[in-house]
Amino acid sequence: MTNPFSPDFSDRKTLEKYSSAYTLSDMEIFIFPDLFYPLVLANIMSPVIWKWRDDPWFRDMHKKNFVSKANRIKQFIIDNYIFNLDLETWGLTTKETELARFSDFFDTELLKQSNALFGYEGDKYYFSIDIRRHFGLDKYDTSAIPYWKTETVEAMTAFRYKEHYTTGAGECVSLAALYAAAMFIVGGIPLEKIFMMATPLHSQNFIDEKDGLLTNNRRIMTKNMWFNGTSLSGKARRALENEKVTIVSHITGHIHTVYDMATIDRDAYIEFSGKLRNFIRSNLTPAIFINFLRFKSEYKCLFQYHYLRTGTSHYIPLEKLFEYEHSLKASMNEETRDKLLAEVDSEEFQYDPVPGKVMLNEVEEFIKKHKDSDLHVIEDEFTKNFPTEHIDCVKRMFADLKEFIITEPRLPSADRKFVPEIYPQISVNDSRDEIIRHMRDLSGVSEMALLSLYAFRDMALTDWRPFVKAAIERNPVCHAALEGKSAEEIYGIISGLTNDSIYDSGRLAQPDEVWNFGRGDGAEKVFLMADAIIHNDPGAEVNIMLAGEIITLWYEGMEFNFSSSKGHICKIRIKGNDYSVI
Repeated sequence: MTNPFSPDFSDRKTLEKYSSAYTLSDMEIFIFPDLFYPLVLANIMSPVIWKWRDDPWFRDMHKKNFVSKANRIKQFIIDNYIFNLDLETWGLTTKETELARFSDFFDTELLKQSNALFGYEGDKYYFSIDIRRHFGLDKYDTSAIPYWKTETVEAMTAFRYKEHYTTGAGECVSLAALYAAAMFIVGGIPLEKIFMMATPLHSQNFIDEKDGLLTNNRRIMTKNMWFNGTSLSGKARRALENEKVTIVSHITGHIHTVYDMATIDRDAYIEFSGKLRNFIRSNLTPAIFINFLRFKSEYKCLFQYHYLRTGTSHYIPLEKLFEYEHSLKASMNEETRDKLLAEVDSEEFQYDPVPGKVMLNEVEEFIKKHKDSDLHVIEDEFTKNFPTEHIDCVKRMFADLKEFIITEPRLPSADRKFVPEIYPQISVNDSRDEIIRHMRDLSGVSEMALLSLYAFRDMALTDWRPFVKAAIERNPVCHAALEGKSAEEIYGIISGLTNDSIYDSGRLAQPDEVWNFGRGDGAEKVFLMADAIIHNDPGAEVNIMLAGEIITLWYEGMEFNFSSSKGHICKIRIKGNDYSVI
């Protein structure tokens, strides 16, 4: 049964977009940014995350504050999912193939400038690391690029069935969508407060609650953590420091750096932009200065610390104190500094000030005095109050300090046409059944709701042609193993896979999911077989009959049967790029 929204699948762009809701590769989301948030909604409709609420780990979540809830969710994700960017997981395609897909309706030169797989190298950090070598693509032909499909929560969880995996897994967009859904279902955070951001090489979320929160792959980052100077926070800062944000996606819609029209609520976007900027900038404080010196270790040699030990003045180079941090739980941060100093061996101290080094104690008092001053004023006053022969080093220090405390995110400009669309309005108090019912009811007038049903694999209320197109054209993982084999051999191999779908009820896995995880219902296995046959014989005609419990595939006069519990009834003919469904 088709949905009353009735997308025009005779239009190539429309068919590509709706079929992309099943594969959700990074490049597809870049071309079709309206697919970004539907994955979150698909995960919210899934039963998987709702089951988390029954886990003892999340007991009494309603009693916890926001950061405690976020930390609980973070730890659960860390324990149950790993980050995976393996090139072979979802197979390879080529630049030429993907450019041909989109060239009729997208300026492919813009794609090359904005997507790492097509030549974009970001700014100073990414330019220096050689993108293709960084991702392991240097061992392939220069035209080869990975699909890097964004996984549904079911596919993420199913990685535990894959060889060498003991937990679930997912790439950065998958983890961002997982976090967004988990924050809503388990954390009770309204979707109106969850903004997704995509850069050419990364995806993360900004949660507009309290002082704000960033989710970054499997981890989270508070504002304090953004400035804590650790290597972990340094990695988390890279995307916003070095890349432009290409897409911001929200329950109200999206805004894209390339497209002139935005569907996101304008006021919500402007408020988000301000709060994100506030999150990643700070006034200079003594604590942040210490964190900066930890982060940029080349400047710690400028300083020494005065410590009153047993009533006598002692002095110690700052780099020595940072060495002690590595072996102790205490640090030079104000809260634990006394504990750190108490652990330092007395032989490390000197009775006289270290020549040529600035007294950190005095700098901290100086910073407190100038806490509301502009950084340029602080730099001028610093050089007056703390003369040093290392003036060039001090200048570099303040330049780096500015970058450390002030990050200016390169967000899509708000100077464009905002065209609001109808979007789902669901509450953290709604049940899963109520949300699914709302999405189905709204799908006749809201494209976001309809695309969410496609990403959710709701085969009862969606047209099958996009599913079939995606299955046959963009599921290459089985090809190498089944290449050159006869239809009978392919059938024997696929029949031997476990008869168990990773999706509940009538929802269907794509062929790569069946192959990767070694399991599938007969209604899923039949498309895996069709994919392998068409790859081996591109001119073949394959007919499929889904008749409830019996699934049949016909090819060259041969008949192959599978059993199914999905309950679907329809006929499908596949010949070349023609996919007809009755």
